[in-house]
Amino acid sequence: MNIYQHFSVVGFCNTYLIARKEGSEALLIDPGHVDTELINLIEANRYQLKHVLLTHRHPSHTEGLGTLKKIYDVEVHASAFSSYDFLYHPIEDAEVLTLCGLEIEVIHVPGHSLDSMVYKIDHALFTGDTLLCGRIGSTPGYREQALLISSINQKLMTLDENILLFPGHGTASKLRIERMFNHDLLQLGKIETERQNWREDE
Repeated sequence: MNIYQHFSVVGFCNTYLIARKEGSEALLIDPGHVDTELINLIEANRYQLKHVLLTHRHPSHTEGLGTLKKIYDVEVHASAFSSYDFLYHPIEDAEVLTLCGLEIEVIHVPGHSLDSMVYKIDHALFTGDTLLCGRIGSTPGYREQALLISSINQKLMTLDENILLFPGHGTASKLRIERMFNHDLLQLGKIETERQNWREDE
């Protein structure tokens, strides 16, 4: 499996181009900004772009979609909790997709947004804004923060610790590294556990 990370200063976002091999069908995750560099990457490797996966609906992860669809005939896949003004295939937690010869496990991890999805492809985890290198995604309030921490711990931290992590912003990481050093998970998770224990003792 080939994974290419395309970084854009517009929104400081990562877009990922994924394919089994050169010249095969390919998919994109989170086309936040589509420029000539990304198009050249697709064309230079003779990829046939067929699908787009969206981790969530925030503009820094979706704004390039309009440009992309003018160039390529792609099918878009996104959370059933999302709402877009274009046709897309709604997907749900625990669903397994087979696209471009790749098996894709869909994991719903709400908190940053209700529609946040994480995609596991082989030994790679594409986390959008749920889990980033050294921190978790931003949340609009305490309840959403607690939900995000709980979702990460239950659905992501139980996976193989050697899985590579490719976030929507920032650098790549590894699940083991985040388990050991992610400041937000260590600090906020500890606070949340203490709060739960306190409620149980009341």
